[in-house]
Amino acid sequence: MDIPRPSCALLILIVLCLTQLTECMNGGKINFREKEKQILDQILGPGRYDARIRPSGINGTDGPAIVNINLFVRSITTISDIKMEYSVQLTFREQWLDERLKFNNLGGRLKYLTLTEANRVWMPDLFFSNEKEGHFHNIIMPNVYIRIFPNGNVLYSIRISLTLSCPMNLKLYPLDKQTCSLRMASYGWTTDDLVFLWKEGDPVQVVKNLHLPRFTLEKFLTDYCNSKTNTGEYSCLKVDLLFKREFSYYLIQIYIPCCMLVIVSWVSFWLDQGAVPARVSLGVTTLLTMATQSSGINASLPPVSYTKAIDVWTGVCLTFVFGALLEFALVNYASRSDMHREMMKKTRREMETAASMDAASDLLDTDSNATFAMMRQCEVRMSPPRKNCCRLWMSKFPTRSKRIDVISRITFPLVFALFNLAYWSTYLFRDEDQEK
Repeated sequence: MDIPRPSCALLILIVLCLTQLTECMNGGKINFREKEKQILDQILGPGRYDARIRPSGINGTDGPAIVNINLFVRSITTISDIKMEYSVQLTFREQWLDERLKFNNLGGRLKYLTLTEANRVWMPDLFFSNEKEGHFHNIIMPNVYIRIFPNGNVLYSIRISLTLSCPMNLKLYPLDKQTCSLRMASYGWTTDDLVFLWKEGDPVQVVKNLHLPRFTLEKFLTDYCNSKTNTGEYSCLKVDLLFKREFSYYLIQIYIPCCMLVIVSWVSFWLDQGAVPARVSLGVTTLLTMATQSSGINASLPPVSYTKAIDVWTGVCLTFVFGALLEFALVNYASRSDMHREMMKKTRREMETAASMDAASDLLDTDSNATFAMMRQCEVRMSPPRKNCCRLWMSKFPTRSKRIDVISRITFPLVFALFNLAYWSTYLFRDEDQEK
């Protein structure tokens, strides 16, 4: 039996009045949680929404879906020179428009809906192209949420930890700067269907109190890195993090100890040439210590095919220490040669004395005046030549072994100072273009 139209209108009016009466009895309050459930069932219910289909383009066109990306870097824990990688913890956010998820905001009183299950809506197939390892955070609850706004905007936020590869150029180590990238790209959707864009304004944020053990984050840059393959062109975003290595640690742990070892090796120049055990033990000890220092430095770095700045430093310091040990070997050889020469001179003087005594007896029979005149001529002809200042100073050290020690006391520090001048001027004041 059909109900007359006036009866239907009356029935609807009665229902509305009862609804308003119920709200008045409840103090005029609306149960928004119940409203959220109804709206979610309405837009995501069976047969209403298909998460396999991507959203439409701008203004409902068939263009690519636009996804805006922004990041918040919470911490950077380690930067490994050996593995050439770094670990970062960040809050990753994506935002896009899906018009199928529009709903009534109840006059502005319902700002957004919140989901914790990402599989309920369509998600961009983003992946980190230079990722080695990664994991989500599930303590106490999964650190992820999805917000659906009344106009169909979707905000996806998640906290993740990643270990990312960072190829390094260590030619200037430890006076270097390294650029580590964070790359994000679409895995299956080409640019015809999906495009990633950086969020306008401030797409990358870094925690204020970011402390790294051996690096300083100088700056970061955002850019695009779309890639073309045989299957099409894929959208890609990247963040370049510029790290500067803290030099104070290496100055205290490497450079100053190496300088001290080189200077200690020069002590042997001031020891007596006859103190063989002291000079040998000093030279061998400093040489072994310097070799151990070099091995420890190389153990904390990857094996590379080029020469690093630290290799030049340790190599030259090792050469100076080894040179000090060789200097003592030369001094020892010269000392023995001096002794042999003194013995030869002594023997020669004895022979000349004996010969002069024999000649003197023969000269007694000759004219004394002629002899005196000849002796005067010999004295005039054999007058000693004039000496310059260097020869005069070196004449104070009669033996060759002593002269070698004295020359080494001046030469070794002077050459080492010149090396330091060339080393620091080369590696500290090199241009940016030359570093790259």
